[in-house]
Amino acid sequence: MTENNNLKIVNKQLNYDKVSLIKPTKSNYIHIASEIDKNFTPFFITTSYKKKKLIKQCKNWCKELNQISGVIEISLFKATIIPPGMGEYVKENLNKIHLAKFDFVILIEASSEKICSEIKSHSTYKMMLCEIEKVSSYFQVMTALNIKRIGSVNHKKQGVFLFNYFSAENTEQNLKVWEYTAGWFEKETELDNSTLLYPLNENITTYSIVNHCRWDKYIDILPDLIFKKTFKKYVLDNFYANNVGAQPILYKVVE
Repeated sequence: MTENNNLKIVNKQLNYDKVSLIKPTKSNYIHIASEIDKNFTPFFITTSYKKKKLIKQCKNWCKELNQISGVIEISLFKATIIPPGMGEYVKENLNKIHLAKFDFVILIEASSEKICSEIKSHSTYKMMLCEIEKVSSYFQVMTALNIKRIGSVNHKKQGVFLFNYFSAENTEQNLKVWEYTAGWFEKETELDNSTLLYPLNENITTYSIVNHCRWDKYIDILPDLIFKKTFKKYVLDNFYANNVGAQPILYKVVE
């Protein structure tokens, strides 16, 4: 094991190229994640009536919120599968880490923190949050900045969308190991987009960072996570060496 500015590196011989990053966006984000339908397998196959009803309501409420000046985009997501990738660090710390099974997510992008505050004080937003809380067994709201970026995530085109919920002893170390391992995804899955969200309300959210990205099809990502040994040796093992754990969930956009 070697150390690089407090970043602990294992299996260094694999040596993937450094990920190509561009400047982060200047946007602020509101990430609303809720657990509505219980799933006992990695697959989110069925959708309950209460969830269908909520999604329909949220689509209408979000159309109204989208009219606020300074709102850039609002996207809604339904979970489809929990892929391989949960780290050992998560499994060893379930007493203090929430096991993420968020099957419905709303991501709001706004031009500034002021606009986010305006959204949060809007009666429609408050009503939407109240209804989400009513039907959820667990939910959380994270206000965030984009701290690192590979490229913009296209929500206008259907695809396979990832929200990866990270937990870590040290957020700075989490950021470093995310950047170190992101080169694997760029090479092995041809990933060309990613928006890394850094929570501003750290005292409320249970996650250190949340990564968001997109692929066109499941075949672009799932076989790599399942069959490529380097995913564990280069990505997951380096997460664990740095006391970092990931909980990935794949989604589709609600149209």
